[in-house]
Amino acid sequence: MARALTDEEFTEFVHASWPGLYRTAYLMLGDHGLAEDLVQTALAKVFATWRKVRDREAAPAYARVVLANTAAAWFRKRGWRNERPTEVLPDAGVDQDPTNRTALATALQDLAPRQRAVVVLRYYDDLSVREVAQALGISEGTVKSQTSDALARLRLRLGDEVVPTTEGARHD
Repeated sequence: MARALTDEEFTEFVHASWPGLYRTAYLMLGDHGLAEDLVQTALAKVFATWRKVRDREAAPAYARVVLANTAAAWFRKRGWRNERPTEVLPDAGVDQDPTNRTALATALQDLAPRQRAVVVLRYYDDLSVREVAQALGISEGTVKSQTSDALARLRLRLGDEVVPTTEGARHD
């Protein structure tokens, strides 16, 4: 039987996983402060169950699920649509042209929160349809339809050269 992970291992995990979790949170929320709050809240929830984690390799996926579930809960709150997009996108490796990155970050903020979460998890975090569905607590069919609608909306706003295609996405 595997041993429970230690608090020191949690500290190492936080240092290693913060950049990726923050990027995901920022792309979902469009605000640096809210992204930090979301990551901190998610990591606090992970810490509360850390002693139950037996496989260090599974911890990043678990933290991403907690982050996505926490974001989904925030999206359900009233007034969430009153958010304000920012002009700066952290380096996500999507496109090296800063104009395109900024345009994409702004366009992401125009999507409904669930569509934004689906696009970020599918194309920035490279999760499968099944993994996104599990992370957000929705059906695989909803992931597919939300992805299709979101990409169509992004293409309409940005054109094909900036918007991810389904060819690069995992289909498992």
